[in-house]
Amino acid sequence: MYEERPARLSGAVVWTRAIGPADPGSRPVLPDGCMDLIWADGRLLVAGPDTRAYVPGSPAARYAGVRFAPGQAPAVLGTDASALRDERVDLAGLWGARTARRLADRISDAADPATALESLVLRRAADAPAPDPLMRTVAARLRAGVSVGRAADEVGLGVRQLHRRSLVAFGYGPKTLARILRLRQALALVAAGVPYAEAAHRAGCADQAHLAREMRSLTGMTLTGYAARAGYRARPH
Repeated sequence: MYEERPARLSGAVVWTRAIGPADPGSRPVLPDGCMDLIWADGRLLVAGPDTRAYVPGSPAARYAGVRFAPGQAPAVLGTDASALRDERVDLAGLWGARTARRLADRISDAADPATALESLVLRRAADAPAPDPLMRTVAARLRAGVSVGRAADEVGLGVRQLHRRSLVAFGYGPKTLARILRLRQALALVAAGVPYAEAAHRAGCADQAHLAREMRSLTGMTLTGYAARAGYRARPH
């Protein structure tokens, strides 16, 4: 069972998941432009920004996580997002084995690991440099459907400058982020019962075929296959 709620850190989400008979744990995690700090059966892990679907090989029984808003995690975690692209790494590799073990034990011993993990993130964020404010604006503008060139102009950056800063903040360039955010918007519409063609149009794709190509490119799945695995009632037309 999966549940989530807004975090006390602005823009972030706290989530939990318990693997059981109704949730075997093999459901793919699709790219979303975000990074996560995850407690999984006593271990602390960092999920980097994905450019393809991720399927856990050996899922844990219990998870708690904080999903950061796009561009928010690098300052808190102390690493460029591009260093973790398409990776799942032990927190020990970033903060040291002793620190990671101590924090993991503290969260494991807590009555509510999700709340304990959220408190850890809040403490780290309070002591960390502020995230790049221009990248937060860029993410918001790309989510709204503006072009990369226009987003760069609006924040006063050249396209190459924007690309370099996007690698640090998001893990990939702004064009990739725009594609991922557009796909997520389309899938949210599909989940709400919107027909594929209409979802494609409303999300900013040229047509349904464009959405289908993006789905295959970024997830390796078809729209119908994804809807079936997620339990949605697909409406192709």
